[in-house]
Amino acid sequence: MYTPEEYENNPLHGTSLEQVLTQLVDHYGWDILAAYINLNCFKQNPSIKASLKFLKKTDWAQQKVESFYLYQFKNLPRASDAMFELPPRDRIVPMEQKPKDPQELSVEDGMRLQEKRAQSARDRDNRSASDSRGNRNQRDTSYSSKSQDKPYRQQATKETPRKPVESKEAGKFDPYADFKNK
Repeated sequence: MYTPEEYENNPLHGTSLEQVLTQLVDHYGWDILAAYINLNCFKQNPSIKASLKFLKKTDWAQQKVESFYLYQFKNLPRASDAMFELPPRDRIVPMEQKPKDPQELSVEDGMRLQEKRAQSARDRDNRSASDSRGNRNQRDTSYSSKSQDKPYRQQATKETPRKPVESKEAGKFDPYADFKNK
């Protein structure tokens, strides 16, 4: 389906994660990486060694860094929907697309991007919470047709009154008598 040349056209082909991270840090620095990628290994006591250790253990974080490398540092056009589903190392870059100069980024733009992402997440959470509340209210009315005066749990359980058991000693009440007899 794809030729080996098309696989080799991917800028990540033949580069290690350490090389990718080193190029990003040399060009952008830790502050911009922390603002755009938002990983704690870039924020708190950042180092190449510690970041590599974390990125090698967590695939999702490694994919975030590699996507940043492809689309910000190498400045490639956005991948098609089919290619975007694949991890960055497995994506096919068409032969006519060549890496360009890195994009100029600032910490302020990264912070604005983080705020925008946080607002989008809050909006999504609010929509899903209101949707689930609406569905729950519909479900609540469906099972309460048996009796309107008692909650559902009380309808299902029938409690029988228990007689207190008196101990062998005359006149003394023992609350644990049923437990001892079993």
